[in-house]
Amino acid sequence: MTETAAALRTVAHNVRAARIRAGLTLEELSRRAQVSKGALVGLEKAQGNPNLATLVRLADTLGISVSALMQGSPAGRVRVVSADAVAPLWTGERGSEARLMLTTSGPAPVEVWRWRLEPDEEYPSHPHQGGVVETVSVTSGRMTLVVDGAEHAVEAGQTATFDGDAPHTYRGSGTETCHLIMTVQLPPGPAPAS
Repeated sequence: MTETAAALRTVAHNVRAARIRAGLTLEELSRRAQVSKGALVGLEKAQGNPNLATLVRLADTLGISVSALMQGSPAGRVRVVSADAVAPLWTGERGSEARLMLTTSGPAPVEVWRWRLEPDEEYPSHPHQGGVVETVSVTSGRMTLVVDGAEHAVEAGQTATFDGDAPHTYRGSGTETCHLIMTVQLPPGPAPAS
């Protein structure tokens, strides 16, 4: 419980700081991200339980990564993250889950995700901001990747990439659990002020 409260405080601080850096009021961020003002007020007070879709909409609107909303200051030059140390950001009714492992730093950050998709369970994702590129590498099992309504089978040992600004869905296929690594390459952000 203490870890969850600390994580929520970090998200609250990071959302507020990013909103202020972007020069947005609560009302404007609410409108642009399609998140209720009440939910934003609660989130900035470290109250509530934002879901993955809400965090993605806020990050996209603020022009930052989801993990930039969730992570504290980096601890050093090398970060090693264990999957069991990262809480899932999404869990499905059949046991599927998505864990945001880390985000690289730099002008065009990359999010690294670990996914487990159970057969016939799916996660529909809203379109991201323009310039986002997603890559999925299936390490075991099979999945169906649906991008803009077209289905693509991706099996163990295969990798697929696509522009994330179209509606897309990840669905477990076959009879066994699908494990995959997904990266989300974000477009370069504004240059830091000197």
